[in-house]
Amino acid sequence: MPSIPIIMPQLGESIAEATVVNLLIPVGELVKTDEDIIEVETSKATMNVASPCPGRVEKFLAKPGESYPVGAVLGYLQASQEDAVRLGLDAPPAATENGEPGASAPASGGQTGGSQKHVQPTVRGLPVPANAVGASYMSPRMKARMMELGLHAADLAGLPGSGGAGRVTVQDFEKFIANLEKHKLSQASTMRVAVADAMRRSWTRPLATVALPVCFDPLLNHRKTCDPKPGPALYALRALALALAENSAPAGRLIGNKIVHPSSIDVGFAVEAEDGVLVPVIRNADTRLLKELVQRYDELVELARQRKLPTDATGGSIATVTNFGTFGLTWATPIPLPEQTLVLGMGAARRVPNWDAAKGEFVPAMEANVTLSFDHRVLDGGAAGRLLARVAQLLASPETL
Repeated sequence: MPSIPIIMPQLGESIAEATVVNLLIPVGELVKTDEDIIEVETSKATMNVASPCPGRVEKFLAKPGESYPVGAVLGYLQASQEDAVRLGLDAPPAATENGEPGASAPASGGQTGGSQKHVQPTVRGLPVPANAVGASYMSPRMKARMMELGLHAADLAGLPGSGGAGRVTVQDFEKFIANLEKHKLSQASTMRVAVADAMRRSWTRPLATVALPVCFDPLLNHRKTCDPKPGPALYALRALALALAENSAPAGRLIGNKIVHPSSIDVGFAVEAEDGVLVPVIRNADTRLLKELVQRYDELVELARQRKLPTDATGGSIATVTNFGTFGLTWATPIPLPEQTLVLGMGAARRVPNWDAAKGEFVPAMEANVTLSFDHRVLDGGAAGRLLARVAQLLASPETL
């Protein structure tokens, strides 16, 4: 008699696995169609797996207390040939050389009679498996296990799942963890973990970026006349502070159905430290002239590199300025901190041809891309573009800063 598999069914739209609670029918017993055979428990309810057809319970592969993904074979029934054909689980017997039923002969592709052919993928070499949807849904058991190990769903982004609709099951997760031990591992620093957590929380929002090319010649010429000399990021910080002092709404935070406006223009700036980034804050940056900020700015840069920032210079800022041009980059899309809506970025300045209408010819000019990344829930492209245009206008007149 053919053996019919007992399959873990899809027990709900978001159910990727279920735990076997009880085997309701002893091995060897006869069952009817749709008779309950196995009791299982999901994250939502206790349900039963029913017999797909009449037959005799041949064996169980599932064990009480163990979890199995949707589609897993839990056991087998001995059923009639007619039921096997009806369920599409029949295998035609191989024929001998004279066409009579007999011993199995090799089938095409090296398969033997009675075995099921498997479709092989035709596209290979993908960097991430096509079915690697990651842990988009996690059962309570999975969440508890990940919390125990201090992991987040983002850590499983490239993990293919064996559960229903490609969902990641506990078994997939445990295999993934076991496989990690085969690779070279190094301990992430506290700074690295903190940055990763901040970026993970930031990425829960819809973020967008706008940019403008800005002529840096006025800024660079002004800087030559200063002593001490402000850094390019400080020019941008002061320009952003003045623009937000004129209209603070773009720096507001969306909490529920309310926009929370900032009470003061406290702007941070990114400083690369060992294995991470720190963001010192200049308080009330809109009320202090550029030349008054240079000494404080330089002090905070040095303290940040030593990881000795004072408490009054950390946290609570409404926006951040980052000068990614120091790495030779001309374009980037920085991510705002979780508690902020805005981050202003500056690229490396390059000499480019610039049209001079008065002379009627192209003249060389130092130009850099200035970007504004923002929380799209609070700002649309138009408002972000107007804010960035105002910042560019202020940078073009550095003597007003």
